[in-house]
Amino acid sequence: MTVLDQIVERTRERLRTESKPDRRAAEDVAASRAPFAFREALARDGVNVIAEIKSASPSAGSIIDNPDVEAIAREYARGGAAALSVVTEPEFFRGSREWLARASGAAALPVVMKDFVVEPSQIVRGIAAGANAILLLASLLDTARIRDFVALLEAYGCDALVEVHDEEELERAVAGSARIIGVNNRDLRDFRVDLATSERLGARMPADAIRVAESGIRTHADVARLRNVGFHAFLVGESLLRQHDRAAAVRALIEP
Repeated sequence: MTVLDQIVERTRERLRTESKPDRRAAEDVAASRAPFAFREALARDGVNVIAEIKSASPSAGSIIDNPDVEAIAREYARGGAAALSVVTEPEFFRGSREWLARASGAAALPVVMKDFVVEPSQIVRGIAAGANAILLLASLLDTARIRDFVALLEAYGCDALVEVHDEEELERAVAGSARIIGVNNRDLRDFRVDLATSERLGARMPADAIRVAESGIRTHADVARLRNVGFHAFLVGESLLRQHDRAAAVRALIEP
Protein backbone atom coordinates (compact mmCIF):
# COMPACT_ATOMS: atom_id res chain seq x y z
CA MET A 1 0.00 0.00 0.00
CA THR A 2 1.40 3.41 -1.02
CA VAL A 3 1.30 6.49 1.19
CA LEU A 4 -1.45 7.86 -1.06
CA ASP A 5 -3.48 4.69 -0.51
CA GLN A 6 -3.05 5.06 3.25
CA ILE A 7 -4.15 8.70 3.18
CA VAL A 8 -7.26 7.89 1.16
CA GLU A 9 -8.13 4.96 3.42
CA ARG A 10 -7.87 7.11 6.54
CA THR A 11 -9.83 9.91 4.83
CA ARG A 12 -12.70 7.53 4.07
CA GLU A 13 -12.68 6.31 7.65
CA ARG A 14 -12.98 9.88 8.97
CA LEU A 15 -15.78 10.70 6.56
CA ARG A 16 -17.88 7.86 7.95
CA THR A 17 -17.87 9.57 11.35
CA GLU A 18 -18.41 13.19 10.27
CA SER A 19 -21.77 14.89 10.57
CA LYS A 20 -23.84 15.93 7.56
CA PRO A 21 -22.30 18.94 5.75
CA ASP A 22 -24.02 22.31 6.23
CA ARG A 23 -25.17 23.29 2.75
CA ARG A 24 -26.83 26.47 4.02
CA ALA A 25 -23.52 27.63 5.47
CA ALA A 26 -21.81 26.95 2.14
CA GLU A 27 -24.51 28.91 0.30
CA ASP A 28 -24.15 31.84 2.71
CA VAL A 29 -20.37 31.94 2.26
CA ALA A 30 -20.70 31.79 -1.51
CA ALA A 31 -23.28 34.60 -1.55
CA SER A 32 -21.06 36.85 0.57
CA ARG A 33 -18.14 37.12 -1.88
CA ALA A 34 -17.25 37.56 -5.53
CA PRO A 35 -17.42 34.31 -7.51
CA PHE A 36 -14.43 32.58 -9.08
CA ALA A 37 -11.86 34.79 -7.32
CA PHE A 38 -9.19 32.09 -7.50
CA ARG A 39 -9.51 31.81 -11.27
CA GLU A 40 -9.28 35.58 -11.69
CA ALA A 41 -6.16 35.77 -9.52
CA LEU A 42 -4.36 33.18 -11.62
CA ALA A 43 -5.34 34.66 -14.98
CA ARG A 44 -3.69 38.04 -14.45
CA ASP A 45 -0.49 38.96 -16.28
CA GLY A 46 2.84 38.22 -14.65
CA VAL A 47 4.07 35.55 -12.23
CA ASN A 48 1.19 34.31 -10.10
CA VAL A 49 2.47 32.56 -7.00
CA ILE A 50 0.11 30.35 -4.99
CA ALA A 51 1.89 30.31 -1.64
CA GLU A 52 1.16 27.34 0.57
CA ILE A 53 0.54 26.93 4.27
CA LYS A 54 1.05 23.48 5.77
CA SER A 55 2.45 21.97 8.92
CA ALA A 56 3.94 18.71 7.65
CA SER A 57 4.00 16.24 4.77
CA PRO A 58 4.86 12.55 4.36
CA SER A 59 7.89 13.45 2.21
CA ALA A 60 9.28 16.31 4.34
CA GLY A 61 8.10 15.33 7.81
CA SER A 62 7.44 18.21 10.20
CA ILE A 63 7.81 21.64 8.58
CA ILE A 64 6.21 24.04 11.09
CA ASP A 65 4.55 22.89 14.29
CA ASN A 66 1.34 24.80 15.02
CA PRO A 67 1.87 27.37 12.26
CA ASP A 68 0.77 30.95 12.83
CA VAL A 69 -1.60 30.88 9.88
CA GLU A 70 -2.46 34.57 9.93
CA ALA A 71 1.15 35.73 10.15
CA ILE A 72 2.29 33.45 7.33
CA ALA A 73 -0.63 34.52 5.13
CA ARG A 74 0.21 38.19 5.68
CA GLU A 75 3.87 37.58 4.84
CA TYR A 76 2.88 35.90 1.59
CA ALA A 77 0.56 38.78 0.71
CA ARG A 78 3.33 41.34 1.37
CA GLY A 79 5.57 39.41 -0.99
CA GLY A 80 3.03 39.65 -3.80
CA ALA A 81 1.41 36.21 -3.78
CA ALA A 82 -1.66 35.96 -6.02
CA ALA A 83 -3.41 33.33 -3.91
CA LEU A 84 -2.92 30.97 -0.99
CA SER A 85 -2.98 27.20 -0.72
CA VAL A 86 -3.96 25.66 2.60
CA VAL A 87 -3.39 21.96 3.24
CA THR A 88 -6.25 20.78 5.44
CA GLU A 89 -5.67 17.00 5.69
CA PRO A 90 -5.41 16.46 9.47
CA GLU A 91 -3.40 13.29 9.98
CA PHE A 92 -0.55 13.02 7.48
CA PHE A 93 -0.25 16.79 6.88
CA ARG A 94 -1.51 17.99 10.30
CA GLY A 95 -3.80 20.55 8.67
CA SER A 96 -7.24 21.91 9.49
CA ARG A 97 -10.20 23.35 7.59
CA GLU A 98 -10.27 26.12 10.21
CA TRP A 99 -7.13 27.53 8.61
CA LEU A 100 -9.00 28.46 5.41
CA ALA A 101 -10.95 31.42 6.80
CA ARG A 102 -8.02 32.45 9.01
CA ALA A 103 -5.65 32.62 6.03
CA SER A 104 -7.99 34.36 3.60
CA GLY A 105 -9.13 36.83 6.25
CA ALA A 106 -5.58 37.79 7.19
CA ALA A 107 -4.29 38.18 3.64
CA ALA A 108 -7.41 39.16 1.68
CA LEU A 109 -6.39 36.63 -0.98
CA PRO A 110 -8.35 33.74 -2.51
CA VAL A 111 -7.49 30.38 -1.01
CA VAL A 112 -7.52 26.86 -2.42
CA MET A 113 -8.16 23.96 -0.06
CA LYS A 114 -5.77 21.07 -0.59
CA ASP A 115 -7.10 17.75 0.64
CA PHE A 116 -7.83 14.29 -0.68
CA VAL A 117 -11.37 14.77 -1.96
CA VAL A 118 -13.33 11.60 -2.64
CA GLU A 119 -16.88 12.66 -1.65
CA PRO A 120 -19.11 15.70 -2.34
CA SER A 121 -19.46 16.32 1.40
CA GLN A 122 -15.82 17.40 1.54
CA ILE A 123 -16.48 20.04 -1.10
CA VAL A 124 -19.48 21.46 0.75
CA ARG A 125 -17.56 21.55 4.03
CA GLY A 126 -14.61 23.24 2.35
CA ILE A 127 -16.76 25.98 0.86
CA ALA A 128 -18.54 26.52 4.17
CA ALA A 129 -15.11 26.84 5.81
CA GLY A 130 -14.07 29.57 3.38
CA ALA A 131 -12.38 27.92 0.39
CA ASN A 132 -12.53 29.83 -2.92
CA ALA A 133 -11.26 26.74 -4.73
CA ILE A 134 -10.67 23.08 -3.94
CA LEU A 135 -8.02 20.69 -5.20
CA LEU A 136 -9.27 17.61 -7.04
CA LEU A 137 -6.78 14.80 -7.60
CA ALA A 138 -7.33 13.13 -10.96
CA SER A 139 -5.45 10.14 -9.56
CA LEU A 140 -8.42 9.50 -7.23
CA LEU A 141 -11.33 10.37 -9.53
CA ASP A 142 -12.69 9.12 -12.83
CA THR A 143 -13.89 11.47 -15.56
CA ALA A 144 -17.53 11.46 -14.46
CA ARG A 145 -16.59 12.20 -10.86
CA ILE A 146 -14.31 15.06 -11.90
CA ARG A 147 -17.09 16.55 -14.03
CA ASP A 148 -19.61 16.25 -11.19
CA PHE A 149 -17.26 17.80 -8.64
CA VAL A 150 -16.31 20.66 -10.98
CA ALA A 151 -20.02 21.37 -11.55
CA LEU A 152 -20.75 21.27 -7.81
CA LEU A 153 -17.97 23.76 -7.11
CA GLU A 154 -19.03 26.10 -9.89
CA ALA A 155 -22.61 26.08 -8.59
CA TYR A 156 -21.19 27.79 -5.49
CA GLY A 157 -19.03 30.20 -7.52
CA CYS A 158 -15.90 28.24 -6.61
CA ASP A 159 -13.10 26.85 -8.74
CA ALA A 160 -11.62 23.40 -9.09
CA LEU A 161 -7.86 23.01 -9.33
CA VAL A 162 -7.62 19.60 -10.98
CA GLU A 163 -4.22 18.05 -10.35
CA VAL A 164 -2.59 15.57 -12.71
CA HIS A 165 0.64 13.58 -12.76
CA ASP A 166 0.62 11.88 -16.16
CA GLU A 167 -1.05 11.77 -19.57
CA GLU A 168 -3.88 9.48 -18.51
CA GLU A 169 -4.86 11.75 -15.63
CA LEU A 170 -4.64 14.78 -17.90
CA GLU A 171 -7.07 13.17 -20.33
CA ARG A 172 -9.54 12.63 -17.46
CA ALA A 173 -9.14 16.22 -16.29
CA VAL A 174 -9.79 17.65 -19.75
CA ALA A 175 -12.75 15.33 -20.37
CA GLY A 176 -14.06 16.29 -16.92
CA SER A 177 -14.29 19.98 -17.93
CA ALA A 178 -11.36 21.18 -15.81
CA ARG A 179 -10.69 24.90 -16.36
CA ILE A 180 -7.64 25.06 -14.06
CA ILE A 181 -5.18 22.20 -14.40
CA GLY A 182 -2.25 21.70 -12.06
CA VAL A 183 0.70 19.48 -12.81
CA ASN A 184 2.30 18.05 -9.69
CA ASN A 185 5.96 17.50 -10.44
CA ARG A 186 6.18 15.24 -7.38
CA ASP A 187 5.13 11.64 -7.94
CA LEU A 188 2.89 10.87 -4.95
CA ARG A 189 3.88 7.21 -5.13
CA ASP A 190 7.63 7.65 -4.61
CA PHE A 191 7.91 11.46 -4.02
CA ARG A 192 10.49 12.06 -6.75
CA VAL A 193 10.34 15.57 -8.26
CA ASP A 194 10.97 16.51 -11.89
CA LEU A 195 10.00 19.86 -13.49
CA ALA A 196 10.05 18.12 -16.88
CA THR A 197 6.68 16.63 -15.90
CA SER A 198 5.11 20.10 -16.24
CA GLU A 199 6.88 20.69 -19.54
CA ARG A 200 5.67 17.38 -20.96
CA LEU A 201 2.06 17.65 -19.83
CA GLY A 202 1.77 21.39 -20.44
CA ALA A 203 2.30 20.79 -24.15
CA ARG A 204 -0.82 18.58 -24.15
CA MET A 205 -3.18 20.95 -22.33
CA PRO A 206 -6.01 22.86 -24.03
CA ALA A 207 -5.03 26.40 -25.01
CA ASP A 208 -7.73 27.96 -22.81
CA ALA A 209 -6.82 26.06 -19.62
CA ILE A 210 -5.17 27.94 -16.77
CA ARG A 211 -1.95 26.03 -16.12
CA VAL A 212 -0.51 25.63 -12.64
CA ALA A 213 2.88 24.07 -11.92
CA GLU A 214 3.18 22.43 -8.50
CA SER A 215 6.14 21.12 -6.47
CA GLY A 216 9.86 21.47 -7.01
CA ILE A 217 9.76 25.21 -7.75
CA ARG A 218 12.47 26.95 -5.76
CA THR A 219 13.93 29.80 -7.82
CA HIS A 220 12.98 32.46 -10.34
CA ALA A 221 14.84 30.38 -12.92
CA ASP A 222 12.42 27.49 -12.27
CA VAL A 223 9.49 29.90 -12.74
CA ALA A 224 10.97 31.32 -15.96
CA ARG A 225 11.54 27.82 -17.32
CA LEU A 226 7.89 26.91 -16.83
CA ARG A 227 6.51 30.26 -18.00
CA ASN A 228 8.30 29.61 -21.28
CA VAL A 229 6.06 26.58 -21.83
CA GLY A 230 2.84 28.39 -20.98
CA PHE A 231 2.31 28.06 -17.24
CA HIS A 232 0.33 30.86 -15.58
CA ALA A 233 0.74 30.08 -11.88
CA PHE A 234 3.17 28.36 -9.54
CA LEU A 235 2.20 26.61 -6.33
CA VAL A 236 5.09 26.74 -3.88
CA GLY A 237 5.08 25.45 -0.33
CA GLU A 238 7.96 23.96 1.60
CA SER A 239 10.69 26.14 0.09
CA LEU A 240 8.78 29.28 1.14
CA LEU A 241 7.73 28.03 4.56
CA ARG A 242 11.30 27.31 5.59
CA GLN A 243 12.51 30.86 4.82
CA HIS A 244 13.17 33.40 7.55
CA ASP A 245 11.74 36.22 5.38
CA ARG A 246 8.83 34.67 3.50
CA ALA A 247 7.76 37.93 1.87
CA ALA A 248 11.22 38.31 0.34
CA ALA A 249 11.14 34.66 -0.75
CA VAL A 250 7.90 35.20 -2.65
CA ARG A 251 9.28 38.36 -4.29
CA ALA A 252 12.39 36.44 -5.35
CA LEU A 253 10.19 34.02 -7.30
CA ILE A 254 8.31 36.86 -9.00
CA GLU A 255 11.17 39.23 -9.77
CA PRO A 256 14.35 38.35 -11.68
